Amino acid sequence: MTDTTIVQGPREHSPEINLAKAALRGLREDLFRGVLAYRPMPRAGTDGPWARQFPERFRRRLGLLPHAVVLGLAGFTLITGMASYGALDDGFFALVAGLMAAVPVALTLLRPVLAFWLSLGAAPLLVWATGDGLYPWSGGSILGHTIVMMVVAARTRPRTAAWMWALSTLYSLLSAAVFGSLNGGIAVPMTVLSGMGVGIVALVQVNRNARREVVQERTVTAVERDRRTLLEERTNIARELHDVVAHHMSVVAIQAEAAPYRVENPPPELEQAFVTIRENAVAALTELRRVLGVVRAEDYEAPDAPQPTLADLDKLLENVREAGLAVTRTVTGAARELPQGVELSAYRIVQEALSNALRHAPGSQAAVEVSYVLGGLGLRIVNGPSTGLVKPSPGAGHGLTGMRERVSMLDGEMTAEGTADGGYEVAVFIPVARAAAAGTEDEA
Repeated sequence: MTDTTIVQGPREHSPEINLAKAALRGLREDLFRGVLAYRPMPRAGTDGPWARQFPERFRRRLGLLPHAVVLGLAGFTLITGMASYGALDDGFFALVAGLMAAVPVALTLLRPVLAFWLSLGAAPLLVWATGDGLYPWSGGSILGHTIVMMVVAARTRPRTAAWMWALSTLYSLLSAAVFGSLNGGIAVPMTVLSGMGVGIVALVQVNRNARREVVQERTVTAVERDRRTLLEERTNIARELHDVVAHHMSVVAIQAEAAPYRVENPPPELEQAFVTIRENAVAALTELRRVLGVVRAEDYEAPDAPQPTLADLDKLLENVREAGLAVTRTVTGAARELPQGVELSAYRIVQEALSNALRHAPGSQAAVEVSYVLGGLGLRIVNGPSTGLVKPSPGAGHGLTGMRERVSMLDGEMTAEGTADGGYEVAVFIPVARAAAAGTEDEA
């Protein structure tokens, strides 16, 4: 015979048992672990709209306002506890009774969980000491314990608040059922009163946490959107500059191949050098096409016409005027042909600035200034305030990001800010080395 051993896996409990275990585990984590943990109450924020109504010197102290409120409630609980002692002729014992109810309230500023257990443990002692007929709570402990639970609920999570109220209710009902009466005592009113207070605080805390999470998610979403926008703009710039770079590399390959034939009896070393130059240029073109294939979008179509330059600004301005934007152009300095990358980026910057004016300032007037200076190229695009209805922009906020990326790529400088009359100004300077400009003119 063959013995067969059956290996059983771990037993799966019912959902009710799992739920009960999770609840008890939460109770242990919230109210039994770290009872003596030092958790000082943090300062309140002073950057809200209500705080800005106060002077700057006084505003710094507003962060301690919650601490002052808790200490004020502790003082009020002390007076109530002393009064609930009955005959106030015995001042020492009345003070002790008041302190037993008030100290846990003040302790919530430093050790909230310990404050709850001290307040709950002091309740039967205060009932025995005061004998005010509010069994199983005294007047001081009713106020003090409710305040303690509300403050702790504001400083912790809703689950902790629920467990505090549940344990307090269990103490009230069991004490009243065993030692007193549910009808003649304060157990049921105390349960309702404390439940309402703790519930309101817990709801406010949940709402505050939800708003904080929404703000955090929006912040993360905005960061991711800006990052995606930046990557998209860099990809667009890379695709556009592909033709420019490919043109230069093609010229290098062609000139390297034709150079040996321009010299009679060139030395073998020179011929080999030109062959190496041509091979490297062809290899660079191949790798460039591979890179373009990586950054090309699925719906990308290569342009049929050459990339635009500053010579095409007149046609761009005509299209903008037809769209409803009155725009003028001013050229200063001696106009000259610049490197193709500079020409393309300058054209795109003007195009995007005018598109922004059309979207955000309909009916305004715009001016484009192109300045050819010794060290480079200056651009200034200014539009006045809107005179029409500004509709929600369908764009994704790529305009300024794309312009800054183009300027940064060319080691230039750019400022974009509002004007005093309510318009907007974009100022750009793109440095162009003399050698680069001269080489472009010679090639032309």
